[in-house]
Order: sequence, then structure tokens, then C-alpha cells
Amino acid sequence: MLYIHFPQWLKPEIIPGLPIRWYGLMYLLSFAIAYWLIKIQVNEIGLKVHKDTVLNLFFWSIIGLLVGARLFAVTIYDPTGYYLRHPLQVILPFAFSGGKMHFTGLRGMSYHGGLLGAIAAGIIFLKSKKMDVLEWGDMIVTGAALGYTCGRLGNFINGELYGRITTVPWGMIFPLANTFSTKEAWVHEITAKIELDISGVDFVNLPRHPSQLYEAFFEGIFLWLILWFLLRKRKAFKGLLIGVYIIGYGLVRFIIEYVREPDADIGYPIQLATLENMDYQFSFFNITTGQILNFIMILIGITCLILFRHHSRKMSQISSPRPSLRKLRKKIH
Repeated sequence: MLYIHFPQWLKPEIIPGLPIRWYGLMYLLSFAIAYWLIKIQVNEIGLKVHKDTVLNLFFWSIIGLLVGARLFAVTIYDPTGYYLRHPLQVILPFAFSGGKMHFTGLRGMSYHGGLLGAIAAGIIFLKSKKMDVLEWGDMIVTGAALGYTCGRLGNFINGELYGRITTVPWGMIFPLANTFSTKEAWVHEITAKIELDISGVDFVNLPRHPSQLYEAFFEGIFLWLILWFLLRKRKAFKGLLIGVYIIGYGLVRFIIEYVREPDADIGYPIQLATLENMDYQFSFFNITTGQILNFIMILIGITCLILFRHHSRKMSQISSPRPSLRKLRKKIH
């Protein structure tokens, strides 16, 4: 097999005809996994905290995540101005056309916006309860990493956020992807490589990288394994896991962006290499909007590690003051 067809039996709806989708269920599953992993860490550390406090922290962090993710999606990732013309579509999963209402879902959620929203809501809640922000932040990111895997699996089930055109054997033909004219020479070149029959066809859907699965593994499972098994019980200071998570996600996502289909209309804000065919040809010097945001994430993560380490040393000095000259003399005598 030189390419793979997207499974026809895999549909976005759990029950055909009803607005209940796998994507929403995956979000709920990701929240449940993250909550379970946080509870495990709370019990390991032996924190004396009421279970309702953990639930409230989780609730407000989720609200912040959803609000931030939605706001980023309808602003940064929507250059068409659609949501400015239809502001109710920002919060309502329904739209009116032809005098009738139809279900649209809340299409568009930005990870970076969700991260900022969750951080802001979490910090506000923790500060209000006088809880250690860094200690709880380490636990939250460790749980969230694995939960994130479910979100990307939801994208895969929806057949969205697919990758760029490829000829690798595991390239997948996604039914919602753009098709291309079979009159194009480069299309003939690709179909010949993968032995895809295009006789009698005017337009063809070409295999793409299943980038959702790459992200599900590397941004989710792989990063979680590092945080949970290598660093969780060996962290040198509070906030270490926060910084590592931000750097790790930003780095992995930056690399995967090279094989992910760029967002429409805002694909390459930085384009240093001129290519004849942007749909298929590739260059390390053409940078997407997502890569810019991920590079900023990496810088923020590095800054966090420096600041959190300095804070830890400062607190250590305060809790363990140097002995006075009189005490030193007594020890000598």
C-alpha cells in the first residue's frame, strides 16, 4: 500500500442525525483524564485540600481554556472577518440561513488561546484561595499533557487539521481535503509515485500527512511520558514542569507544523523561500502563524525556567538564613 484511505466508517457524529459528536466527547474525556492525574499527584504529595477545591479549580480552568481557545480562533485565525459580521456565531453552535436554523457547532478552537485562558483562570483561582501557583501548575500541566491526546484524536475523527500533501506510505486521503486538477503536471507526478489511478477523473484528492496523529502522540503521549516518569518526582524546583511543558510543546509543535496544512489565508506570514507550488513543495524557511506562536512559547518556557529557578533559590535563602557571627564563634569554641 502506497497510501491509505480515511476510514469510511469513522464519522464525526456518535449517533447519525443527532448533534452529538466524538469531538465533544473527546474533550470531556481529556478533562476527565487530566482531573484523574491531578488527583493522583495530590494524594502522592499529601496535600490537605478539599475535593471541591480541586473541582472548582478544574472548572474555572476549563472555562478559561474554552474562552481563550474560542477568542483566538475567531480573531487570529479568522482573517475573513466572518465573526465580526456574525458575532453570535462566536458563542452559539447554530446559524440561520434561508430563514432556517441549522447546527454548525463551535468550529475553531485555538490551542494557544486555550492555554493562555486556562493559565489566567487558574492563576486567579489559586491566588484567591492562597494556594501555591507553581506547585499546582506543575500538577496541572502533567495531567493536561496526556489529556491533550484526546483532543487531537477528535480532530482526526472529524477529518480536519490534516497535513500537507505527501507520498509517504502512510499518507492518508482525507475526504474533506481540497482536490486538485488532474491536468496539473505535479499531480500526475505524485499519482504516478503512489500508483493512484486518475483515469477519467477531472479532480483528485491526494494523500496527506495524518498530522493530527503525529500531534496526538508527540504533543500528548510523548510529552506526558517525559513529565510523568522522568521529571515529576525529580524536579529540582517548583515550576520546572511548567517550563518544560511549555518548551516541549512549543518545540514539538514547531517541527510538526512543517508537515501540517497551513491555515487558510494566514499560512505563511514569513516566506523566505519562493516555491512554484506551495501545495506540495516544502521549505524550512517558510514559517507559519502556528510556528511563530510556538517559537514565542519556547521563549516563554525558557524565561519561566530561569525565573522559577531564581525564585526557588531566593525562597531557599529566606527559609535558611545564614548563621550570625555570634553563632559561628560559639560553634568554633
